[in-house]
Amino acid sequence: MAICVSALYRYPVKSCKGHALREAITDARGIVGDRRMMIVDSQGEFITQRDAPRLALIEPVMNDDGSMTLRAPNQPSASFTPSNQGRRVKARVWRDVCDAIDQGDEVAAWLQDFLAMPARLVRMADDFVRRVDARYARRPSDQTGFADGYPFLLISQASLDDLNARLASPISMNRFRPNIVVSGCDAFAEDDWREIRIGGIIFNIVKPCARCAIPTIDQDTAIAGPEPLRTLAAYRTFGQKVLFGQYLVAANTGALRMGDEVEITATAKSAIAEG
Repeated sequence: MAICVSALYRYPVKSCKGHALREAITDARGIVGDRRMMIVDSQGEFITQRDAPRLALIEPVMNDDGSMTLRAPNQPSASFTPSNQGRRVKARVWRDVCDAIDQGDEVAAWLQDFLAMPARLVRMADDFVRRVDARYARRPSDQTGFADGYPFLLISQASLDDLNARLASPISMNRFRPNIVVSGCDAFAEDDWREIRIGGIIFNIVKPCARCAIPTIDQDTAIAGPEPLRTLAAYRTFGQKVLFGQYLVAANTGALRMGDEVEITATAKSAIAEG
């Protein structure tokens, strides 16, 4: 059985709801429109579900006319057109300070009403380049948007199935917020991949994803619990980190489609071990 792409996801605003795609176009920063916007506090520091779990309930909808609509429970929707022409500000995501464009007072007021905290929406400036960690980059041009550190996250469906077989109540893939889900391989086979080709795009697998608390947050209710990290810690801990999924960078751009075959072009036995 061939390994193939079984799901594609884009997250227009970092830490808010994502949506499934049948086709994804990529550019130097990853999937076009993925995490190009981010919510920040009054000091320009990024806000995620780690700080505000209610972000899970915000659904950004990308409209055909280029505008975006933000929806949330018990809140009137807010529509605006993402702009690269507004007030230029500094926005920090982890240790990176990025040039960003503030998206205006109306959308900021909407966010503040829903989150009950100071918040503004920013968009990464088109002319800014945020490099990935040089220790894991494959090319000087490797970059990303407002994702935690890398432009793509891949998880196999078998890995989630393996986890769900150990849980009292199964969870959805959206807890882990991947861009690419693949099927047709063994659980955690992706740990040993070093290079793959999908739809003409060559990806380097550069680093396992160390999981924070976000997977413990139910993406439909914004309620947190101990799982799945408690169970994952029993068999997916390496050093002091719980690992699930693999970060990717791409050597070129193109299109990804549901059903695309995944060709494994280089492997190396991972140091990740159970127990």
